[in-house]
Amino acid sequence: MKLRSFARHFESAHQAVLRYMSVTGLMLFANTQAICNSFKTELLNGHHAFGTSVVRAGTGADTFKAALYLASATYNKSTAAYSATGEVSGTNYTAGGVTVTNANAPANASDVSYWTPSASFSWTTVTLSTSFDACLLYNSTQSNKAVAVYTFGATTITAGNFSLTMPTNDQTTGLLRIS
Repeated sequence: MKLRSFARHFESAHQAVLRYMSVTGLMLFANTQAICNSFKTELLNGHHAFGTSVVRAGTGADTFKAALYLASATYNKSTAAYSATGEVSGTNYTAGGVTVTNANAPANASDVSYWTPSASFSWTTVTLSTSFDACLLYNSTQSNKAVAVYTFGATTITAGNFSLTMPTNDQTTGLLRIS
């Protein structure tokens, strides 16, 4: 008997929260920083070539891109590919993001393999007036396969420059680290 009463109370509280969210426009979404699960499997299948010289027969290094996402989006470790859903839009921002400068070869030290782009991800004179807090790194050469989601503090920008500065390319701070 008490369990049914608790279940009715819980359901009632849950409905009240949903009504409040509907009335106020409050949304419970969140981007979550992670290396994408699909990327880990694709590495084993040889889909991604980060290097400046590639061993795969007949191909060069892949082209990687970085796209920005709204704080209300839900990109995380389950993201398998680039999507325009939840991507920012605004003046001087191109859907799909920017091409990543890739002049660093992947390396390994102390049992950690790592890679970091050789330049920051930058957008100039952009206006992105809706709050954004995530960046998706993806491989545009390989069907826009997702690599990783990176999060940062919620941001808006009006007619300014926005840049995500890359960390040092090493085993402790590299942008992409696999141990």
